[in-house]
Amino acid sequence: MFENTIEFAQLCDDADKLKSFRTRFHFPQHNKKDVIYFCGNSLGLQPSKTEEYVLQELRDWQTFGVEGHFVAKNPWFPYHEFLRTNMSKVVGALPTEVVVMNSLTTNIHLLLVSFYKPTKERYKIICEVSAFPSDQYALQSQVKFHACLPDRQGYNPDDAIIELKPREGEYAIRHEDVLATIEKHKNELALVFIGNPNYYTGQVFNMKEITDMGHRCGALVGFDLAHGAGNLELKLHDWNVDFAVWCSYKYLNAGPGGVAGAFVHEKHCNNTELIRFAGWWGNDPNTRFTMPHDFVPVKSADAWQLSNAPVLPMAALRASLEVFADAGMEDLVAKRKKLNDYLRFVINEAIKRNKQGKNIFIITPEHEHERGAQVSLICKKNGKQIHQHLATKGVVADWREPEVLRMAAVPLYNSFTDVFEFGKYFDEALQLHQQ
Repeated sequence: MFENTIEFAQLCDDADKLKSFRTRFHFPQHNKKDVIYFCGNSLGLQPSKTEEYVLQELRDWQTFGVEGHFVAKNPWFPYHEFLRTNMSKVVGALPTEVVVMNSLTTNIHLLLVSFYKPTKERYKIICEVSAFPSDQYALQSQVKFHACLPDRQGYNPDDAIIELKPREGEYAIRHEDVLATIEKHKNELALVFIGNPNYYTGQVFNMKEITDMGHRCGALVGFDLAHGAGNLELKLHDWNVDFAVWCSYKYLNAGPGGVAGAFVHEKHCNNTELIRFAGWWGNDPNTRFTMPHDFVPVKSADAWQLSNAPVLPMAALRASLEVFADAGMEDLVAKRKKLNDYLRFVINEAIKRNKQGKNIFIITPEHEHERGAQVSLICKKNGKQIHQHLATKGVVADWREPEVLRMAAVPLYNSFTDVFEFGKYFDEALQLHQQ
C-alpha cells in the first residue's frame, strides 16, 4: 500500500483535497525552510488569519472603548456565541451544548462540581493510570474537598480513585478491561472520567461503549478531550456523554494558553436545579444586566460560565475554528488516518532497517479505532540523542520523560512529503545511535 519514496509521498500530496490548507498556517523556519512540525499535539501552528482577528479587536478597543461591547465589528457582549456553531461541529454536539470559556483545568473543576456527586455508597471515580497531571490533581483535590464536608468524612483519593492499567508487559489499556472495571465497581461508582486520547501513549478509548457501560452501572461519564478535540471524530451528543472538557492550543491552534471549551449534554443543560458554581455570565442574558439578586441559569452550556468573554484569546480561536469549518471534520479525519498510517509505516521501516526493534517501538495501538494523530515511540536507549538529531534537521517533535518520543502528523498543515522527509532523518538518527 505504501512506498517509502519521495515520488509516492508527492503523489499522495497531489491527490490530497486538503493540501491547500497548509498555506493557511505560519511555519517556524530552520535554515530558511519550513520545519517539519510534528508537535501539534502539544501546541498547534498559528493560522495566518490569527493576527488579523486579534488586531481587529485591539483596533475596536482603541476606537470604541467600553462601547465595543455593543458596537465593535464583532460585539464583545455576545462574543462567545461567535464560536459556538463551529466548535460544536468539531466535537459533535448541539450548539447549545458547547461553551468556550476559561482554561482546561478550571473547566474540569467547574464541571466536577455538577457531575461528581459522591454519596456514602457511591463515591468512586475511574480514570486511566498516568492521566495528565492536571486531571490527576483535579480528581484528587475534588475527593479531598468532599471528604471535608461534615456528612462525607472518610473519602481518600487512594481508595476513591480507581486507575485503569495496562496488563503486565503491555502499554495500552484493553477495552474489555475498561468495561470490566466499570462493571466490577458498579455499586460504588459515581464517575468515569478518562482522558481521550491518553497524552502519553496516544491511545484512543471507545467513548460510546464506555459511556453506555457507565450509565448502565449508575455512574456519570465525562472525558478530557485535550488531545481529542480537532483530532478525533467525536459525537458527544449522540454518544450521550454527560460532559467533556478540552483545551484549544493543541490541535485547535488557538495559541499558548488558549481559551478552553466545555460540553454539557442537553439533558443536563435543561436541568436548572443542577448544582454548579455560578457567575454572572452564566445567568440568563435577558436579565444579566438588571443585576438580579438570584442566579437564573440559562438553559445551555453557557450556564457554566462565570465571567465575560476573554475576547483576545477567543479571537485567536475563532480564526482557527473557521479553518476547521472550511475543511470539515469528516475530510480531516480521513486524511489524518492515511497520514498517520504513512507515518507509522516509515517509522517501522527505519526501525527494521536498523535492527532496532528491541530498543525502539511504537506503543500507540495499532488498530485504527484506538489511535488518532499521535504516534508515541518507546526509546529504551539514546532517545534524547535521537530527539536532538531530529531537531538539528528541522524536525519539531516532543520528548516525554522517561523514554517516549511523541509525534503528530496533523492533517490541516502536515503533508505526506513531511512524513517522508522525517523518515529520512529518523533513519539517520538510528544509524548514528546503533546499539
